[in-house]
Parts: sequence; C-alpha cells; structure tokens
Amino acid sequence: MSGEYKLAASLEGHEDDVRGVVFPHPSFVLSASRDTTVRLWKLLSQNPPKYDCSISSHGSAFINAITYLPPTSHFPDGLIISGGKDTIIEVRQPGKPTEDNAEALLLGHSHNICALDVSPDGDFVISGSWDGSARLWRIGKWECDAVLEGHEGSVWTVLAYDRKTIITGCADKVIRVFDTRGKFSHAIKGSTDVVRALCRVPPNHPSGADFASAGNDGVIRLWKLDGRQVGEFIGHENFIYSLVSLPSGELASSSEDRTVRIWRGSECIQTITHPAISVWGVAACAENGDIVSGASDRKVRVFSRAKDRQAEPEAIQAFEDDVKSSSIPQQAAGIPNKEQLPGPDFLQSKSGTKEGQVQMIQEADGSVSAHQWSQGSQSWMNVGTVVDAVGSSGKKTSYAGKDYDYVFDVDIEDGKPPLKLPYNLSQNPYEAATTFIQNNELPISYLDQVAAFITSNTQGATIGQPSQGPGPSASDPWGAGAYRPGDNANTSAPPPSQSMASRPKVLPQTTYLSIKTANLRTVRKKIEELNTQLTSEGSKGISLDEKLLSDLEGMMKPLEANLASTPTSNSALTIGVTLVVYILTSWPPSHRLPALDLLRLLAAATPAVAEFRSDSANIVDILASGGFEDKDRENNIMLSVRAFGNLFETQQGRNLADNEFEKVHGLVKSTSAGTANRNLTIAVATLYLNYAVLLTSSTHSALPSSLDRGLALLDDLTTLISSAVDSEAVYRGLVAVGTLLGLGEEVQEAAKEIYDLPATLGKAEKAVKEPRTKGVVGEIRAILKG
Repeated sequence: MSGEYKLAASLEGHEDDVRGVVFPHPSFVLSASRDTTVRLWKLLSQNPPKYDCSISSHGSAFINAITYLPPTSHFPDGLIISGGKDTIIEVRQPGKPTEDNAEALLLGHSHNICALDVSPDGDFVISGSWDGSARLWRIGKWECDAVLEGHEGSVWTVLAYDRKTIITGCADKVIRVFDTRGKFSHAIKGSTDVVRALCRVPPNHPSGADFASAGNDGVIRLWKLDGRQVGEFIGHENFIYSLVSLPSGELASSSEDRTVRIWRGSECIQTITHPAISVWGVAACAENGDIVSGASDRKVRVFSRAKDRQAEPEAIQAFEDDVKSSSIPQQAAGIPNKEQLPGPDFLQSKSGTKEGQVQMIQEADGSVSAHQWSQGSQSWMNVGTVVDAVGSSGKKTSYAGKDYDYVFDVDIEDGKPPLKLPYNLSQNPYEAATTFIQNNELPISYLDQVAAFITSNTQGATIGQPSQGPGPSASDPWGAGAYRPGDNANTSAPPPSQSMASRPKVLPQTTYLSIKTANLRTVRKKIEELNTQLTSEGSKGISLDEKLLSDLEGMMKPLEANLASTPTSNSALTIGVTLVVYILTSWPPSHRLPALDLLRLLAAATPAVAEFRSDSANIVDILASGGFEDKDRENNIMLSVRAFGNLFETQQGRNLADNEFEKVHGLVKSTSAGTANRNLTIAVATLYLNYAVLLTSSTHSALPSSLDRGLALLDDLTTLISSAVDSEAVYRGLVAVGTLLGLGEEVQEAAKEIYDLPATLGKAEKAVKEPRTKGVVGEIRAILKG
C-alpha cells in the first residue's frame, strides 16, 4: 500500500474514446471503445512492461460497457462480455478469432447498453441500458431471466453485489436494490444528480460501508445496503464516471475533470491527471493492485506502485510532459480574474492544503498555468495551460445563474415555449446533449440529433479533442482486426441552424437519403491487411499487386472530396470501381467486407458505379452473385443494401435502380425478412424510402409500373414497421409508407383493406414513443381519411 502509482504502460491502438476497461489478471487488460472494438492487451515482458494488442471483438457501433467472467470449467479462458449502442450484448471467448461466431448474443434491450457486471459467483450477468431497464442473464443459459423495472431514466450503472442482490444507479438520481428474481426491494435516495458509478466497498474499510456510488454531482457516497449513508468523499471537480475497489482497501475513481483519484479512508491520497478531456473508466487488478484507465485521448494506461512494474523513467517523464502541455479550457478552470492570480513565486513559498488541490498561476508572459498539489511528493505539479475557448467570442450568456458560451432555443413541440440548451465550448457535446435530454425528460432517441445540433451550431469548435458525440457527423470509426460496419445510419436531414424547429409536415418525402460517412483511412488499411494475409496464406494469385495497391491509394482523396460535395465522374474513381469489383468477385466472402464498404461509398460519389459493365453484368448483378443467400454474413448483405440505396445519389444510379427494381426488390425481400440486424433493417428502410421518392416523382407517378411497385413495397414496409424494434427503422419505414400513399386512391385503399395499415400505425405508436413518430403517424392517418 506504500508508494504512489506511476505509469507502467501507455497502450495505443484504439481510434476513438476508450469507454471501458477491465483488469482481470496481471497478464492482460481488456478495453472497449467508441471505435467499435474490444481489445485484449497481453503482457509480453515485465520490466519494463510491454503489451501486445489484439482485437477480441469488432462490433457495429460504439461499445460502451465491458466486463469479464473469470475462468470456469466450461470456459477455461473466461468470457469477455461487451455491449453498446447496437443494443446487443456480445459474449466471446478471449482466444477465439473475431471472425468466429460469438459464444452468445444477448438480445432484449431496445437502446444503448451502458453498464455490465458479472456476479461474484459467476452465475449471471447484469446489464443496464438507456431503455430504463436492467436485465439479468444466466451464464450458459444465455437468456434473460429477469427484467428490473421501475427506473424513471437511463440505467447508467449496475452492480451484482452478491449472488442474491443487484444494485442499479439511474439518471433519475435514485439507487435501487433488487433481488436476482428481479423483485424490487427498496430505493436509496440522497444523490443530487445522475448516478453513474457503483462499486463494492472493501470489507476492511473504516466506514463500514457496503457499497459506494458517484455521478454527475462529483461526490462519492458510501452506503449500507439498507440505504443509510455512512460517508462521502469530495474532491472531484466534474462528473465521476467510474469507481473501483482496490485490494489494498482503498477506492479509485475517474472523472471528467481529467483525473483518476485514489482514496484511503475518507482522504484523497493521490491524483493522477491525464492529458485528456474525460477519463471514462478505471479498473484494478485484484492480484497485484495495479490499475488501468481508459480516456478520451484514445489511450489505455496502466499504473503501478511497484517500481519493478513501472515504465522506464523516460516514458514516465513523457507522460508528465503530455499532462503539462495539455490545454485546459478557461471555463473549466473557473478563473474570475487572472490579474488577481499569484505569480510563479507562489509555487515555491506556499504548500497545498490537500491532495489534488489546483492553483492557477499567472506566468510572466501573461499566460495562465494550472498546478496540482501532490501530497506524496509535497510539491506542485504543472498539469496544463489555461486557454480561451476555440471559436469563442468571449461573450457569455447567463442561464440558471451560470454563464455559458451558448444558450440555444430548442423547439420540441408546436404551441409550447422552446427549451433552453446551455453549452460551453469546453464541454463534450455528447454529455451536454445527454444532460439536456435527461433534464427535460425527452426520449433518449433524440441524443444523436441534439449532439449534432450542438456541433453544427458551434461550428464544430471543441477544446483539445474532436467532438465525441455519436452524431450524424461522426465518422465510421473502424479499427484493425475483424472488419464490420460502423453504425452510421442516422442520416436524416441535418438540424436547422438556429433551433431544432417544431416539426413541419414531412410527407411526402421528396429527397433521397444516403448513408455515406466512413473512415477511409481505416477502410484502406483493412484491405491492405487482408491482402497481406492472402499472400501469406498462399493465395498470391488473387492478391493485389503494387499497381492495384497504388490505384487503391489514388482513389481515396477524390472519393473523400466527392462524398463531401457533388458526385462527379473521375478517372481515379472509375479505376477504383474496377478494383473493388475485382475484390468482390475474386476474394473469399470472409475478406470482402471492406470492399463492399468502398462500393457503398463509391455508389454515392460517382456515376461510374451505375455505369460499370463486365461481360454485360452490371453492379446489381455482381452484388446479387456475391452472397445474398449467405445469412451468416449479414453485414455483407447490409452493405450491399446500403450500396443499392446510395445509387439514388446520381441520375445514372437512379436509372439503374429503376431498371433493376424487380431484381433488387427480390434480393432484399428474401434476405432481410425476420432479421435482428439493426443496421440491415435501417438500410432496407432507407432503400425503400428512396424507391418511394422515385416512384412518386413527376416522371414516374403516372407509369403503370409505379402502382405495382408501390404496392409491393407497401407490403414489405408494413411488415418491417410491425416487426422492427429500432426507432430509426420504424420512422423511415413510416415516411416511406406515407410517401407511397401519394400514388393515389388505389394504393390508399389497398393500404387500409389489404395491408391493414391502421393496425400497423397503432403498433408503431406503441413501440416507439417519439414525437416524430407520432407526427408522421398523424400525417398518414390524415391521408387515409382523405
């Protein structure tokens, strides 16, 4: 228990925020990230510590939560359990390749999964979600045994306290205690804001507490199971995201204030400042007491008290220099008047009064630096330079007694006054959006739109890091390893420039939708990795040579430019289409996913995709022969459907989609029925919506074929809307149906009498309780009434 924690290793590889970390054994660390991956970091050598990274899982959206089942007789390597925005909990054995099937996929939550824990006896997993529920899943049985209900907000954190007791922390500020049958026991109130973290308190803790909680109010509270508060720790200056019990009997916490803090008794004994905006997670190794953190700068860091497990002095110094050179937004620093700040002499003449105390210093050049007191070294440590907000005019707007860079008016409903959305440029847009939604009791499905609205209306200005919200402007963050598509389906019209305006009528839809965000660098990197793999496996005959690899690189810049502007013909992109088709027709299905993603983007960027011909086969023929019947590779199918949808971005593409309607519709109808793949369902709804826009356009609506095609789509769409659980898929399906009703009375009568559209509308309203869904359902009902 002696000594301070110092850096042992800085692990780089993730391409977006590291949201969750686990430290199951001294020999390895697990991390989960918004880059859609779970990574396994194996210790290769001890002194100095060196780690090898491998991809354990590659999902389709942000992964926010991770936990680990220790080895059992059935699972000698243990199990990695992760979940996130795609609402799926994936259970995977650590040693299995990512291309292999997962041990189990747990389905039941309807929104983002943000919390996971395993019971101490290894009997069950508990999960928490934005859908306002926690769920208990029996290990091995892999079914939901109980739903823990009664929460009035997102369940941000869960704790499997023992084999009989489950504790949840919620956005409604309440801690709830349940038994493992899902029966509610009692509520614990006392937190003044969202509860984000829970952990057991070590049995030898002087407070005698059973567990601890923390959250948005920055206070760690200690509780007995019966609800009595027996202590609290105050020291963090912002949201607390994570808590963990250390084998030494201490606690560790991580926060939006850039720090991990170590608590002994009721005192903070060490503050570890990170060169990042948010330290999302902290975990401890029960065997040796080392800790690991995950942060918004995309890094995983291991810290140790044992000198023989610490990094070399140069690496420790480099970490401290990174902290020293990091920027602190002036708003976060809370400086009333920098002219009243002491100069550098203060640091030599005055000692701090407690661990983690921050003192602002006015330097000789007029700049302001932040220094943090370390009790261990009895010295002030430079932890960054205070900077003005990027893009800020310096003017502040007052709201609720505080000053903000912006206070937006947000119109949510006709006839009601706008809601106020306060925002500082130092804030994470994603967290600001979450707070706004919770404070105003809005559907969590608004999160993407609100986050994108903030980013759009602040010209993307953020401090130190890019926007970390999962809005529509976010790129497709794919990393190395098994290559699966990112969850970039939210491509509805961007929010207005000054407010999220009260919803005007949306029917009929007259513009085409596309899904074209991506991280082109990582797409290219994955193709190159797979190409190398083919060569090493003895398949050099079908691998790309230097000329083709050069063509691949040459298409990236024009592709990126065209995606951001107007689709045009370009020789590099035309060559790129030929290259992608070669991969799709030559490489094995397991290697085609990145090429399918490139084709999806090319379809939106250039008419060359629609114009391509090979032995009279067009791109629809090529995709049709490429594995639509392979239900085990639904992500391949999903990207093919996205490519069909993106064809509508060019006139040549619309012509091809029109001429090949029967073939495209047949392929999509036969492969998407009954799918649980959220991204595939949204891709189908988007494609059908684009066909609805085409069929109801002035050049098509009078054609006899438009009526028959419209009825065929109406049949599929009513089935999709009735069975889909994803709000975006339901909404797009409803807009497509409402647009198709513009084909005339015959379609409207068929909708009522043959396809029972009124019943479908009722199901949609019941399943998706969102104002936008209610609005479009109302418009459809008005059309049906005539």
